[in-house]
Formats: sequence, C-alpha cells, structure tokens
Amino acid sequence: MSTEGKPFFDDPNAALREIAQNPAAYAHYLADFHRVVLDMQAKLEILQRETRLHCRNTHLDGDKWGQALLRSLPLEKSLNDVLKNLKSISSGLEKSAHKRYAHDEKVNAVKKNRKEKAQLKARKNNPPLQAAPENPGQQGTQGPNMGYGGPTSIYDLDRRESA
Repeated sequence: MSTEGKPFFDDPNAALREIAQNPAAYAHYLADFHRVVLDMQAKLEILQRETRLHCRNTHLDGDKWGQALLRSLPLEKSLNDVLKNLKSISSGLEKSAHKRYAHDEKVNAVKKNRKEKAQLKARKNNPPLQAAPENPGQQGTQGPNMGYGGPTSIYDLDRRESA
C-alpha cells in the first residue's frame, strides 16, 4: 500500500472541526494559544526594556543632548506596536472563548423557547375539555348557604345595608 500522492490523513482539518464543535475543547485550544501569546508578550517586554536602555545610552562623539533618544524612538515605537498587537490578540482569544460558550448557551435557549412556544400553541389550538360545574339538585331554589353565613340578628350585618 503506497502513500504517494495521498495525504497521510484523509482530512487534515478533522481535528480542528471537532474542536470547533465542542465549546470546552475550543476554550482549551485557545487557552494554549493564549499561554504562548502571554509568554511572547512577557519576553518582548523584557527585550523592549533592555533595548531601550541600550539604545538610549549609545552616545556618539559630537552628539547633542537627546540625539541618542531620538535615534532610539523608531525602534521603541515598533516594539510598542508589536506589544500592543499582542495584547489585543490576547484579549481577542479570551473574548472568542467566552463568545463560543455563550453561543452554545444561546442555541440551547432558542431550542428550549421554540419547544415551549410549540407547546403553548398546541394548547391554544386544542384546549383541554373542562367539566361543567356540578349543581346537585338546585334548579331554581336557593340553597341554605349562598356564600353568606346567615346573620342571626340585625347587629350581625357588618356594614351591609338592610333590605
């Protein structure tokens, strides 16, 4: 069996596809990148500090005050730009991991809301049958208790007008 002309794996993006489908694996994968970026950022900050000290202290014969500083500014600016970009990459990686998790929560909430709406619609279209209230043998005659506890004297009529 020869592997010439064929890739070693059938699909080289299969592992990344699986990572993209699982929010926990996605966060773990981005955390690995985040560690690398933070490590690079820390090392570049040290390099920036040491380069600044060296370049600003490099004086030539005949230099006026501040010329060494002015010569070092373009280099310092380029390192500052790189560090600024690394910080934005770092925060972007964190945001991406949070948004991936929020996306799954939102998808689950939408599924749940749609299911509830479908149930409400089904209940609205097919309301359950209600039994008629029972009136045991009281057709036209009033029972002894129609919601009032029969007053025994006129003094028991609490703020009701008499007939």
